Amino acid sequence: MRRIGIMGGSFNPVHIGHLMLSEWARSEAGLDEVWLIPAGMPYMKASGQLLPGRERLHMTELAIAENTGLRCLDIEISRAGDTYSYETLEQLNRDYPECEFFFILGADCLFAMENWRHPERLFASCTVIAASRGDIPMDRLQEKRVDLEHRYGGKIELLPFLNLSISSTIIRERIRKGFSVRYMVPDKVLEYMEEKGFYREKEK
Repeated sequence: MRRIGIMGGSFNPVHIGHLMLSEWARSEAGLDEVWLIPAGMPYMKASGQLLPGRERLHMTELAIAENTGLRCLDIEISRAGDTYSYETLEQLNRDYPECEFFFILGADCLFAMENWRHPERLFASCTVIAASRGDIPMDRLQEKRVDLEHRYGGKIELLPFLNLSISSTIIRERIRKGFSVRYMVPDKVLEYMEEKGFYREKEK
C-alpha cells in the first residue's frame, strides 16, 4: 500500500505555509506523496470570496511543479455542489484501492470535526494527521484525540509543526492594500497573480 497524504483547502491563494506543511508531513509521517486538492465549493465559506476553481488549481500546480513528491488533483473543483471532505476521501479510496490515505489538517480543526458533515465516514476513510503549531497545549490535543478516536473509531496522529503566522486571508488583504507578498507565495504563483490582477482592490 502506498501511503498518500491528502491536503485540502481553498488555496485562495496557495502559499508557502501549505507547501511547508505538505513537505513536512511527507517526511515526518513517512508518506510516499502528498496530494493537494483545491476545494470546489467549501460549504463553510462564502463562494463570493473565492477565485474560480480552475484558477486556484492552476496556481497550486505552479506552486508544486518542481517537487515530485507533491501532486495536485481536480476532483473537488470538478464536483458539482458543496464540497465535503468525507466524499473526497471515499472517492479516493474507490479510485485508488492500492493507497492508504492520511488526511492532513491543522490541529485546531480537531475541535470542530464533530460539526463536519459525516465525520464518522471521514474517519473510516483515512488516518488523520493533525499538525500542531504549539498554540494549543499538547494535553488538550491529546484529550481531544482520544475523545474523537473513541467517538468515531478513527485514528489520529499528532504532528508537531512550525508556528507560521501566514494565511491566504493575510495575503489577499496585503495585495488589496498594495503591499508586497513576495516570499509568502512561490515566485511563479506571484507572477501569475500579478499578471491576472487577482485580489487587487476594484477601481470605483
